[in-house]
Amino acid sequence: MKDYKIINFEVYADNRGKLCSLSNNKEIPFEIKRIYYTWDMPHDAIRGGHAHKKLDEVMVCLSGSCDFVLDDGKEKVTVTLDKPNKGLYIKANLWRDFRNFSKDCVVVLIASELYDTEDYIRDYNEYLNLINNNE
Repeated sequence: MKDYKIINFEVYADNRGKLCSLSNNKEIPFEIKRIYYTWDMPHDAIRGGHAHKKLDEVMVCLSGSCDFVLDDGKEKVTVTLDKPNKGLYIKANLWRDFRNFSKDCVVVLIASELYDTEDYIRDYNEYLNLINNNE
């Protein structure tokens, strides 16, 4: 599956603690247009459940851990995020769920586009039809 990658952010550390810096078109491989975050999810909740037509995202688990299940219609891959210096870059047209939340999980999502309900594909069968017709 080629539509995602793990990004290891550079960590600056000294006796005061650690810091990561994320910039447009550098650590984040697109222009940042929106940032949002989730927290206080029940362990057994499932978030996501969609793909995007044009939006790319980078997810960072700032605290705790969770799993992302990525699905391109042929293969499913599970990626665990559990460090704030590790990001998951997901390109458009890749189905995603996130689940298995630790009690202290906080996930920040960095998006290449503003919120647009028309960009979402929320029905899995519609997603499969779309990607199979584009091959």
